Amino acid sequence: MEKRKVLIVGATGYLGKRLVRASLEEGHETYVVHRPEIGVDIERIQMLLSFKEKGARLVPASFNDHQSLVNAVKLVDVVICAISGVHFRSHHILLQLKLVDAIKEAGNVKRFLPSEFGTDPARMKNAIEPGRVTFDDKMVVRKAIEDANIPFTYISANCFAGYFLGGLCQPGYILPSRESVLLLGDGNKKAIYVDEDDIAKYTIKTIDDPRTLNKTVYLRPPKNILSQREVVQVWEKQIGKELQKSSISEEEFLATLKEQDYAQQVGLGHYYHVCFEGCLANFEIGSDGVEASELYPEVKYTSVEEYMKRYV
Repeated sequence: MEKRKVLIVGATGYLGKRLVRASLEEGHETYVVHRPEIGVDIERIQMLLSFKEKGARLVPASFNDHQSLVNAVKLVDVVICAISGVHFRSHHILLQLKLVDAIKEAGNVKRFLPSEFGTDPARMKNAIEPGRVTFDDKMVVRKAIEDANIPFTYISANCFAGYFLGGLCQPGYILPSRESVLLLGDGNKKAIYVDEDDIAKYTIKTIDDPRTLNKTVYLRPPKNILSQREVVQVWEKQIGKELQKSSISEEEFLATLKEQDYAQQVGLGHYYHVCFEGCLANFEIGSDGVEASELYPEVKYTSVEEYMKRYV
């Protein structure tokens, strides 16, 4: 299969660095945006240099310099953006409008994958405030992409395993307790958990696949569609111990949410939709979407059970 020239924006981030690695492993000519304003962030500089050592090409470009973005985009066939949309880190989703303008002007990009990688924003029209800002901003970017007739693929990767499995689906925890767990509601709503490295692998698979052109790609590894209670059971089996369980009702959770600062409210709102409403697994994929593990059965994804073993 013909290899692509791929530009990755946000390459030093949590998912971005994995996308760089996956692109290089697939043999694509991989370009990485190097922002001049990175300053003396030595860890990011060293990460960029490590990408270069592995064969990536560093390209100076900045959201503050339109022409630099255009010049970077003109080098490639595919643009993938992985800038943060998580409020407790940083929320830069609308910066992508500048990238859309650059892609439109350059006129050579065959595929653009914007920074999504979570819940499908098109299905979150009834999301609660203030968490809905994430979905609303992503839909603004989608509209700009589609109005500009830019070929696209949207990736709905559902729950990042590190954030959800590590804390047994409890907000604010990234390591599993060996003593107790708080169930959100009855703990029986299904969600979907995907290893971050697998997200990157599936994403790179889509970039030259005609089946994913102008589609939403949902990552739904069959073994990883589990409820919070089932995740806890996997952990209990691995440590040979039953955890003490308590629960919080929907009403109590929403009341607690209102006491938090803005960034925490946004994040907890997402937990609400995932764990109380089951928004990730309560619908069938329609004609405007495809499922990654069906398209790419050759990808040996990490199951929840395998992922959890690292914490034992």
